[in-house]
Amino acid sequence: MNSSRFVNRLQGDMPKIGIRPIIDGRRGGIRESLEEPTMNMAIACAKFLSENLRHSNGLPVECVIADTTIGGVAEAARAAEKFRKEGVGVTISVTPSWCYPLETIDTDPFMPKAIWGFNGTERPGAVYLASALGAHNQKGLPAFSIYGKDVQDMGDSSIPEDVQEKLLRFAKAGLAVATMRGKSYLALGTVSMGIAGCIVDESFFQDYLGMRNEYVDMTEFVRRMERGIYDKEEFERALAWTKENCHIGADVNPPELKRTDEQKEQDLETVVKMTLIARDLMIGNPKLAEMGYEEEALGHNAIAAGFQGQRAWTDHFPNGDFMEAILTSSFDWNGIREPFIMATENDNLNAVTMLFGHLLTNSAQIFADVRTYWSTEAVKRVTGHELTGPAAGGIIHLINSGPAALDATGEQTINGQPAMKPFWDITDDEVKKCLDATKWCPAVDFFRGGGYSTDFTTRGGMPMTIARINLIKGVGPVLQLAEGYSVELPEDVHDVLDQRSNPTWPTTWFVPKLTGEGAFKDVYTVMNNWGSNHCAVSYGHVGGDLITLASMLRIPVCMHNVPEDQIFRPSAWSAFGVNEPVGADYRACSTFGPLYR
Repeated sequence: MNSSRFVNRLQGDMPKIGIRPIIDGRRGGIRESLEEPTMNMAIACAKFLSENLRHSNGLPVECVIADTTIGGVAEAARAAEKFRKEGVGVTISVTPSWCYPLETIDTDPFMPKAIWGFNGTERPGAVYLASALGAHNQKGLPAFSIYGKDVQDMGDSSIPEDVQEKLLRFAKAGLAVATMRGKSYLALGTVSMGIAGCIVDESFFQDYLGMRNEYVDMTEFVRRMERGIYDKEEFERALAWTKENCHIGADVNPPELKRTDEQKEQDLETVVKMTLIARDLMIGNPKLAEMGYEEEALGHNAIAAGFQGQRAWTDHFPNGDFMEAILTSSFDWNGIREPFIMATENDNLNAVTMLFGHLLTNSAQIFADVRTYWSTEAVKRVTGHELTGPAAGGIIHLINSGPAALDATGEQTINGQPAMKPFWDITDDEVKKCLDATKWCPAVDFFRGGGYSTDFTTRGGMPMTIARINLIKGVGPVLQLAEGYSVELPEDVHDVLDQRSNPTWPTTWFVPKLTGEGAFKDVYTVMNNWGSNHCAVSYGHVGGDLITLASMLRIPVCMHNVPEDQIFRPSAWSAFGVNEPVGADYRACSTFGPLYR
């Protein structure tokens, strides 16, 4: 892919990873003998991370190594100053030996931090690791412990697989934390249809995410459309692309509610303009400055946004489904590019969950209602078909108008299997397949202002993780998630079930992985324990990554089906009850409090 597509759309540089080589500061042969293996360990760590990570915009992840090994407080201060100037947002300390913990640890309270203590016998880094973690915990600075299970020889610069896994999991989550900090959530409108997730809780964004909140009334869309505050040339190109590539589906409205061909043509033009305007509101557009709109050209530095739509907008204007679906996809009339995070109904809690998923996977996200649990018995009663295979225990219907990215069709592939990929791995042929698998249906009757909704069915066999942040009075934010798979139903069975909900909307049939106990006793129990009407869906089993990210932000996880060996949290969490990890998570998050407060 052309590297020119890798751009940072937002203000501020991308965060870097700071590597801190920690050393025994005693001279006279001790420090001198450790200089080379310690610095080599730092170099190997930086090389591994740089080669295996990218930011969600495709730019490479840069690592910054301290100028010297760190044997005491003066060198620790020098490293901190270098990291500040270089824009480091995450630190990893590495050492093969005993060192002096209080003099060498990273004490920045906002910086996600990990320590990799080399498992060796000559001068065991594990001793420093344990002591330094104790110091972090005593000072209230949670840090992640990275320690290989197998002993290595001093000077071995290879990184064992178990250490690699923890380095990547920590770094991805840490970079997500650093990337969100200072960015905006843009509310386009207010509360939709009484949905509590639309209420923007500024304390949550400020204290837990380090983000600011921006607000724009939906009348701004009207102003910009009527006064022509958008790129006219791009609009003509976008409209032509839309007519060529976005295939119109069935109009299921009764005859008296069908819109005329002229109205539908006007609706199409309006929703394309809405897409341009929403993007410009999020990240700005220098073209607007050339047109004399310098203020509008700046945008709101929004890493995520939400559009209220219903009902104040959709009772009179075309709905936002086209805008939301195209923005959240990995492509549009300008080609293949990083998806935007845009939530329907201004559900900012789901937008944040989508943002988490995007920053961890680099791929597009699905916004969906957790609409219906279909038991095997109910499906057989309604369709005569008996669910088998992965769907045998029942299925959950994920469906909502609009913001399901077209990537979710499953027409992209990895090793021949359906997938949702980082945009830099998507081919032009896969873009065409995603578009061809999607129909754009005239909006149904309760969208009184018309518009178009996406209609597709996700291909089966994709590993997926559904997740959701909820705000609970007296507790604060909590995260719930469920790893599982998409499944396909016979076409006639799908049609019967789909018709009972809304045939003009995109469907993902989801089956969670079950554990046989608690919230994952069966599929019904998963649905019954879900804490909101919405969820965000990521490709892949990324529950472990979400749990690590949540712990950095001090957000407890109330429900998950992630295997124990995939759970990676700061070492302090075990002190809150190693045999009761869910309760320990709540107690640790409550004790340490939000990251930025």
